[in-house]
Amino acid sequence: MARPADRAVRPALSKLCSQCSTFTARQSRQSAAFLQSAQQRSVSSIRGAQSSSSSSSQVGGITRTISRPTQASITSKLPSVAAQSRTKASSSTSFATNEDLAGSGIPSKPILEQDNLFHSFTNSPIPKIRQRAAFIRQHASCPHHSHRPGQFSETHRQVDTESGSQPPKHVDFECPDCGIPVYCSEQHWMDDYEKHLEICDTLRQINEDDHDLHSGRHFYEFNYAGPQMDDAMVNMTNWDTFMYTRQFEAVNDDRCMRQATRLLTYPLTIGSVLHELSPYHIRNRLTVEGLKSFTALRYTLHPPKTGGNESIKGLRPEAPPVRVFILGARAESSLPRDAWVQLAHLFPLSRLHLIFIGPESMMNRDDEFPLPPRTPENPYGALVEDRVWPTMKISTIVDYYHTIHKTGYFAPHDPYFDCFVLFHPGLGHPASSHEWEETLPMLLETKAPIIATGYTQADMERDVEWVNKKAKGEFDILMEPGENIFRSLRWDLNDLDPQDVSAGNWGVWAFRGKRYEATVKDNVIAV
Repeated sequence: MARPADRAVRPALSKLCSQCSTFTARQSRQSAAFLQSAQQRSVSSIRGAQSSSSSSSQVGGITRTISRPTQASITSKLPSVAAQSRTKASSSTSFATNEDLAGSGIPSKPILEQDNLFHSFTNSPIPKIRQRAAFIRQHASCPHHSHRPGQFSETHRQVDTESGSQPPKHVDFECPDCGIPVYCSEQHWMDDYEKHLEICDTLRQINEDDHDLHSGRHFYEFNYAGPQMDDAMVNMTNWDTFMYTRQFEAVNDDRCMRQATRLLTYPLTIGSVLHELSPYHIRNRLTVEGLKSFTALRYTLHPPKTGGNESIKGLRPEAPPVRVFILGARAESSLPRDAWVQLAHLFPLSRLHLIFIGPESMMNRDDEFPLPPRTPENPYGALVEDRVWPTMKISTIVDYYHTIHKTGYFAPHDPYFDCFVLFHPGLGHPASSHEWEETLPMLLETKAPIIATGYTQADMERDVEWVNKKAKGEFDILMEPGENIFRSLRWDLNDLDPQDVSAGNWGVWAFRGKRYEATVKDNVIAV
């Protein structure tokens, strides 16, 4: 008997052309179960504190998780992302509908209206933002030139150490225009007012975006698009053309666009570099070596159609999945799986295996997915989610990559099937560079492409300089460093230094271990 959803959609399908009807029917048979589960889990309260309900089973010592984490638990991490210094990463958000809010006992009326989002952090109606203001007051230092540089200052402003006679002092005065504690006193704020105006508007935007996340409104911008039609091309020129050609719901508000890109920047940064319609080409930042490496991956990610189907006669040999190693994974590993599925929609004819590796890859997620024990069958306690999408699997390992690489656990590496991604790795950051010194030679040894991003241009240039210093002459640049077309449009605030604002995945570049090709001279005869 037909499902009620099928009976309801049948009149609409009859009005479509035969080609669209065939596509829709095929896709619905393939992913009906996944879309149904996504609809049930894709809405959660922006302020909900409900714990996730996940069921898992162990097969061969490896925990295979069926459900996904609740997005409400991820939302609580987003406002404090930048406060974890330049070595910390991003997190995600959640959204709700009238039905879910009513069913969960949470009032459907928003806490804050869209015309009432600006509040000072200290007097905010949101308790978490008030706690964040207290954290800033306790740790951030006043940037006035009369103070000596603070311990946690990360901005690249010029400070005259000789004129700084006063000791460092924590911020205590909130700018009335941006509502964020920025100076220790009103007098120092007035002295540096012209300098503060350079970032005041950006800080106010951050303030309103943070209150918007806790406003209780319905985040329709997180209703992601489904599978792409076979004959519909994806335009990856910028965010607007991508969302239009991917048939996202119209996002007509700048704030909604910033909230949506805060999550989608992670899968789209990877997809924009690896896709055959990538905006980066030989005339736009891609080098000759980069064209060679990414062409190999694109050959695997965009295989030709073989005419295979679900019948016995239609069985065809399939290539192994393309492995995307995301090293130093932090909050990006806890993104809603619906966001990562967007990467699978860009490569519908290939299989993907995302592997999050890092000591912080499961931070604050113990209540969602308890770590499995390490056994001989599962030596690194890998947590495997193999039902994210029919063509996508996600694995999470809480360990350093160089520890795993020494054992040959993922060997051999193939440039046609492997790729490494480093989101805000902090390669050149003094607090984290030592963690990458042992890993870098091993990454170059694989000869697989390595895609890296940075919070700011200075952060990215610092990473490039560090790699050039540690492995000079041993690597090839695949893509010149520059601004990421699919960077997050939302700005983040560093709670340890309110003068320091950045955007997730602002810059992107790529490199690879140098290949030495054997050449034979004409006058040498091989024996």
